Amino acid sequence: MLAIGLTGGIGTGKSSVSAILRELGAVLIDADQVGWETYRKGSAGFDAIVKAFGDGVVAGDGEIDRKALGQMVFSDSNRMSELTGIVWPLIGESVREQLNRNREQGTAATVVEAAVLFEAQWESMFDEVWVVTTSRQAVESRLIERDGISAAEIEARISSQMMEEERAQRGDVIINNDGDLKHLRSTVENIWCERTGGRRN
Repeated sequence: MLAIGLTGGIGTGKSSVSAILRELGAVLIDADQVGWETYRKGSAGFDAIVKAFGDGVVAGDGEIDRKALGQMVFSDSNRMSELTGIVWPLIGESVREQLNRNREQGTAATVVEAAVLFEAQWESMFDEVWVVTTSRQAVESRLIERDGISAAEIEARISSQMMEEERAQRGDVIINNDGDLKHLRSTVENIWCERTGGRRN
């Protein structure tokens, strides 16, 4: 099985690339969704987060309020480190287990979308890492349109992540997403065929 790690900064278009790869036959694992599962109500991750950040991060439905938690950590590097110290090991363990299951089942290719792939030091899980890049202007436009957040919030989120240049230097494949969706699709299809021979699961 070919294990591909897909990463990139906020607003670069990782989800668009993931959707295209799914259409091309890849099995996808979303590390963000895995992360959510690792701190569902009743889990050890939930208990650890509430202990660290207080009952204020628990929503009315009893689950972790991700928006409230995000506001607490994005502007505070120490609190962010505290959170990642809890959830990254849990996510990494779960992703490894899913990759192993896919290998045993004979899956041809699995793509793991993970924004913090390098920061969490998960590179060793993958045969190669694909990095999605785009311009700062495009990122800001997408976040304003998609999330309706302020310029200050955008700056805080971008500043909390690895520099774009460093991420690109560490990737095996770079996918530039400065064009439209048609151009992105063509780029991803070409890379997929080149790296996998067009294999499907």
